Amino acid sequence: MSISQDSPNGGRNDPCRCGSGKKYKKCCG
Repeated sequence: MSISQDSPNGGRNDPCRCGSGKKYKKCCG
């Protein structure tokens, strides 16, 4: 199971949407 850009949270390994530049899972995830 993979998380796509279509999910509400975005991909866990994609840059966080809060703008920190960190990966989502290490930031707001």
